[in-house]
Amino acid sequence: MATRIGLISDTHGHLPASVKKYFANVDEIWHAGDIGNLKVMDELAKIAPLKAVYGNIDGIEARKEYPEYLHFTQEGVSVFMIHIGGKPGYLVPRAAALVQKHPASVFICGHSHILRAQFDKKYNHLYLNPGAAGVHGFHQVKTIMRFTLDQGEVKDLEVIELGKRAKVN
Repeated sequence: MATRIGLISDTHGHLPASVKKYFANVDEIWHAGDIGNLKVMDELAKIAPLKAVYGNIDGIEARKEYPEYLHFTQEGVSVFMIHIGGKPGYLVPRAAALVQKHPASVFICGHSHILRAQFDKKYNHLYLNPGAAGVHGFHQVKTIMRFTLDQGEVKDLEVIELGKRAKVN
């Protein structure tokens, strides 16, 4: 059975209204940190079940609720998610050490506000960073991702632009 995933990061306390439309038919929502306000998670939980990690801007409430990283297998796909991860070919030391301990076929992070989906040959995984969905940061366009996990594969990966960062929608 395939599982449809909505991937979001760096909301910084702001959830664009259009996220509800794009995540309406997902089975789960994964948040890669910098939640900013747990009200964001309450809103996302109304759409679909959540998996999340905390980010560097998250306070004690988020850190009590969510772990620093997640390592799990779903639909035959091993996943590692952490907020500060680095980029393909160069993971930050903490992420690199954890990935060596918990290898995965998909590596998910946020933090950079730079949307990227790329196979990382050095670590032999698909690197996913959904960019930033919030209004704080240097990114120009708010972005999220959707994809399907099915029988050990990531399928139907979509990048979704939510509009300019300066707009609150």
